[in-house]
Amino acid sequence: MDRKVVFITGASSGIGRATALLLAKHNYTVYGAARRIDRLKEIESQGVKPLVLDVTDEVSVSNAINEVIKNEGRIDVLINNAGYGEYGAVEDVSMESARRQLDVNLFGLARVTQLALPGMRKQKSGKIVNVTSIGGKMATPMGGWYHASKFAVEGLSDSLRLEVKQLGIDVIIIEPGGIKTEWAGIANDTMMKASGHSAYSHFAEAAPFAEAASKAASLDDKAPEPTVIAALIKKAIEAKKPKARYVKGFMAKPIMLAKKLLSDAMFDKVILSQFKSSVKAAGKVAANAALAGVIATSAALSPCLAGSTTGAAIAVFLFLYI
Repeated sequence: MDRKVVFITGASSGIGRATALLLAKHNYTVYGAARRIDRLKEIESQGVKPLVLDVTDEVSVSNAINEVIKNEGRIDVLINNAGYGEYGAVEDVSMESARRQLDVNLFGLARVTQLALPGMRKQKSGKIVNVTSIGGKMATPMGGWYHASKFAVEGLSDSLRLEVKQLGIDVIIIEPGGIKTEWAGIANDTMMKASGHSAYSHFAEAAPFAEAASKAASLDDKAPEPTVIAALIKKAIEAKKPKARYVKGFMAKPIMLAKKLLSDAMFDKVILSQFKSSVKAAGKVAANAALAGVIATSAALSPCLAGSTTGAAIAVFLFLYI
């Protein structure tokens, strides 16, 4: 049987790198693409074929896709992983930076997908994996432009899935929670640059990942390695009937469950409670008062939930963060 050909963007670090290495070890022909070819040298020695790619550059995207088609004749799996977090208050982030965020996280992903699709249609098969985030389902202060990009990828993926399913092509969304990558450091840097000295500096100073980025503590200590998401991606692309969405990572499932169970107002209190300097004690008392009701509601919705791992996780999440 011919080896499946995989094209991965953002392969120089984090989830992309871990996925490229894992698939290369399991008999896939893997092309790992990134802007900086020097950062791909290590994975090249482990069987990954490096490609220079800037997803915001039309010529670069076209050249990369054509190179794989020329060498292999096909792309069986496209993994759109390239992306970053442009953080800062919506008011503070320049429109130039906002456009760059959407260019990379949304339009770059879309253009790579457009150029990979004709070959997949011709071969009547293929899998497109879009790595989004739980940040594409919920939002926090200081992440407006990042969340906008991820919400957009979620919607784009849903429409695309409906369009190409009949053509033998699967579209799969991967929604990571907290993962040990360079993401937090980059997000913190952009946030402090945009809002560290603005009217929203209290949010910037209290952001949950700010301490993690500066002290390698907090969230980063609890978050799993990128290999966890790499294994999830492998599972998804090898499934005969893959699910539309896969969720994994630190607090990912409890947060998504809380988002479903809580009202918008209640969930806002959960989020704001993490930005401690912006939450008054009275707000936290009110949130805690609602905790018993939330757990009772979740138990009523599913008699098994209160005693389940997920039920316990959401209870712990709400207790810790409200």
